[in-house]
Amino acid sequence: MDTKQLRRELEKRLEKKGRIFSYDREKDVLRVENEDTHQGLNISLPEIAAKWVSQKEEAIKEVVYYAEAALGVMGKNHSLNGREKSIFPVIRSTSFPEEAPGGIPFLTDAHTAETRIYYALDLGNTYRLIDLQMLEREGWSPEQIRETARFNLRSLSTKMKKDTVAGNDFYFLNTNDGYDASRILNEKLLQEMSVKTEGEMVLAVPHQDVLIIGDIRNETGYDIIAQMAMNFFANGHVPITALSFLYQDGELEPVFILGKNRKS
Repeated sequence: MDTKQLRRELEKRLEKKGRIFSYDREKDVLRVENEDTHQGLNISLPEIAAKWVSQKEEAIKEVVYYAEAALGVMGKNHSLNGREKSIFPVIRSTSFPEEAPGGIPFLTDAHTAETRIYYALDLGNTYRLIDLQMLEREGWSPEQIRETARFNLRSLSTKMKKDTVAGNDFYFLNTNDGYDASRILNEKLLQEMSVKTEGEMVLAVPHQDVLIIGDIRNETGYDIIAQMAMNFFANGHVPITALSFLYQDGELEPVFILGKNRKS
């Protein structure tokens, strides 16, 4: 399926009264927005077309699901009060927008050179990123959001699957609750894994629905986690970064893995 066919298919499935579509031919991006508020989202067609090659119908269903969820909450006011247990931190790439539509800044914090921390109000099938206007309206301080989000994060499952390849152990956290990558902010989890690790501890958050922790004991291990991160990054719905991070003394440092040579 080429991008022209994909565009027609998505317009057909997302068509609803009050929605309008526009197409940026130069960027090959389809925009869907509310006719009255002009709030909406952009869908990069080449990315979806690339997924369609291997995933077929599932690639389209996934886009439609997330688009419907996002469009369903746009333009609505959602209260933080009474939903304290639904506030979580989310990890995004530093290339992710720092402002909501209309130029309102999101509440963000620095994380690494590749990643940034945002904060979200979980709404069930989707979430709303918390912006500064929302804080002012609700009477919350940024520190209250940070503390609440970190507390709620620690309550999430940290159950992982383990795989051993070429003498290296790899742990995968993949609950699909939307906050798998956010577990990289769970310092207690990282410290526990650090004690458990026999070699060097390397982490990856290629997209929002996975956290990979590697106990790297030989040079082959670095190549393996680099390949894993790249594969997950290419196939994730919300890509974050294909780079891995070395965890030492409570700090995360991006590590560039080229063949069997490591550069950090």
